[in-house]
Amino acid sequence: MGTLAKVKRSSGRGYLVALVGTAIWSTTAVFISYLTTRFEIPPLVLAFWRDLFAAGALFAGLALMARPLLKLEREDVLFLVLYGLVLSVLNVLWTFSIALNGAAVATVMGYSSPAITALVGWRLWGERLDALKIIAVVVSIVGCAFVSGAYDPAVWSVNPIGVVVGLVAGVAFSAYSLFGKAASKRGINPWTTTSYAFVFGAAFLLLLQRPATFLWLSRPLAAGAAGWREAALGWGMLIVLAVGPTIGGYGLYTVSLTLLPSATANLITTLEPAMTAGLSFLFLGERLTVPQLVGAGLITTGVVFVRLGERGSRARRAATVCLEQGAGCRGQEAGCSRQEARYGDGGVDRGTDVESAPPIEREVESYARTD
Repeated sequence: MGTLAKVKRSSGRGYLVALVGTAIWSTTAVFISYLTTRFEIPPLVLAFWRDLFAAGALFAGLALMARPLLKLEREDVLFLVLYGLVLSVLNVLWTFSIALNGAAVATVMGYSSPAITALVGWRLWGERLDALKIIAVVVSIVGCAFVSGAYDPAVWSVNPIGVVVGLVAGVAFSAYSLFGKAASKRGINPWTTTSYAFVFGAAFLLLLQRPATFLWLSRPLAAGAAGWREAALGWGMLIVLAVGPTIGGYGLYTVSLTLLPSATANLITTLEPAMTAGLSFLFLGERLTVPQLVGAGLITTGVVFVRLGERGSRARRAATVCLEQGAGCRGQEAGCSRQEARYGDGGVDRGTDVESAPPIEREVESYARTD
């Protein structure tokens, strides 16, 4: 398979992984809504047990199927501790942002993160930041406002503390994305990254727990035998939330960061509110409004914009490199021209040994990492 074909295949896989991860992630709100409504579990208690169960399931899975991934290099320990801290801070800020601002405003502020991620990714790793990507970010944030209902001025009657918490929550989500990208550049497997992030995240959240609420879901047991079913239902739903949407969403998102620019992966996650609205319509009987449909269309348009921009940019760069190599391309010039004419897309085939690859593959690889 030629270099450009590998580039195209990897980028397409990255978009697919990010979209599937976001779709799984979108079911999180449905589970959390059920747990907080039916059992009235405090948000910080829910966040701790969710992280703890996710960490336990990840470690059990890796121990059974990929034990070498549990091994950490000494120089990566502090990095992953900080990553876990970022995860715990994100959970805490998101919880309090919803409490202070309401779900609509908290959603828009939280999903301001692609703008921050795009700027930092551009400064740190030279990721592409052109007019099309900026437009895509703006369109997606506007779409989030429509989906969440934040287009109504009445919902913005918030206090200054709420505004600060909401904006910092967006920064925290951006930091989580950037840490995930940094982990991929350090060569840490994404499932190793996700596992230890949840371990350390749960450890930090444990410090915020109170004895009176720690075993909140076991409170029905005080009613005797009749409470066993209720307690089992609560703990069971929490375990399903941790093992399914949490591991699937965070895990696949971290995998996508190894295949896509951080801003692109972050931008794709803005589809989550629209997907959640759709799931709430299907399974919770909530009404799906015209503004929500418009918002979903805007977010999708933003993702399509950034996709088209990357296809053109990467194809032109790869074609230029290919043509400059001359004979080193081994007959790929025609393929490069065809790819450029079609604006073929690109990422990186992580299965390729870049160091042992021909010079042309190493150079195209360097372009793919920064785009």
